[in-house]
Amino acid sequence: MEVRLRPFTVVDEYAARQAHAEMGEEDFTFLVDWSAQEPWSVYLERLQAIRLGRELPPRWVPSTFLAADARGELVGRVSVRHRLNDFLASFGGHIGYGVLSRYRRRGYATEILRQSLIIARAEGVDRVLVTCDEDNAGSATVIERLGGVLEDIRPDPAGPAKRRYWIA
Repeated sequence: MEVRLRPFTVVDEYAARQAHAEMGEEDFTFLVDWSAQEPWSVYLERLQAIRLGRELPPRWVPSTFLAADARGELVGRVSVRHRLNDFLASFGGHIGYGVLSRYRRRGYATEILRQSLIIARAEGVDRVLVTCDEDNAGSATVIERLGGVLEDIRPDPAGPAKRRYWIA
């Protein structure tokens, strides 16, 4: 599996904007904290600041936001949160990932999550919380395949109930 997690670059702008629009149709935010009105370079600088814990939007934690690249194609993305706040502890978890629909069922999600666990541990996270929508069987399978142990399913007032898994 040739998936590489890497920072977004200036070259990714077109593909990332397309991915954001595509995933938005599935009610998934591909580009976190992005505004179509701002220059792409400003967005990239903000992602770096968020990783370092500077200029955090309200209720955010330091996070590493990366593109998932397979042979030069943008196939998905991941956000690795370096710690949890109340919202993340209940609904978001340490890792949030997404794979574009045309690349699903090829093992990319499993590889993205596997590499993300390494990044989380490098940030000092020993037990990683990963969540998914209760009805997302594909994501639940990926999480369980990588050692996720279901703690509970919590109702989310803003959307579908969340399955909460811990990976040691």
